Amino acid sequence: MAYKYIDNYREQGARKKLVEELRKKGIEDERVLLAIGKVPRHFFFDETFWNQAYKDIAFPIGEDQTISQPYTVAYQSQLLHINSGDKVLEIGTGSGYQACILVELGAKVYTIERQEKLYERTCKVLPYMGYKPKFFLGDGSRGIAKHAPYDKIIVTAGAPTVPDELLKQLKIGGILVIPVGDQQTQKMVTVLKVGENDYEKIVLDTFRFVPLVGDKAW
Repeated sequence: MAYKYIDNYREQGARKKLVEELRKKGIEDERVLLAIGKVPRHFFFDETFWNQAYKDIAFPIGEDQTISQPYTVAYQSQLLHINSGDKVLEIGTGSGYQACILVELGAKVYTIERQEKLYERTCKVLPYMGYKPKFFLGDGSRGIAKHAPYDKIIVTAGAPTVPDELLKQLKIGGILVIPVGDQQTQKMVTVLKVGENDYEKIVLDTFRFVPLVGDKAW
């Protein structure tokens, strides 16, 4: 895959327009919008498709996966209420775009991907861009227990239920954001861990994600 590693005024201007579009669609967290405005999304596209990078759409990245729609990335990021220094587990690295946004927000990111080709790609591309989350290859539905607990957990694929193993890896006071539903559509769910085995759940808007595949998912 040929990457476009030039970030000139044209791309920067396109990001500014994207930020304004997201603001009009209801994204209110200025820190999230600032992060969207900084991360060069076209770096995740083959140069042939660079003109698609700043449209508010998902786009195929291979291995039956997509780079998420910017609105979806901003929506989930906003729900996490990231504080600088938060330890964040991302389930489903995919292109790596969401991980970059989390790093821009000041998070210490642990990100796991089950597709080896995507994992190998992001391990090369993100550090080249200056983003250095901790990368893991494996079944994200099981989380990464050895590095738990986490302040925040974000799942970037649709799950049939909220995996218990992820809840166990969340700190008390922590937030889990996950799309839950069937393999066609899901509701975005926010889970706040208020006690060792006590949770508050909020069901929000409808989205469409690729399925979360693993022992604790599809």
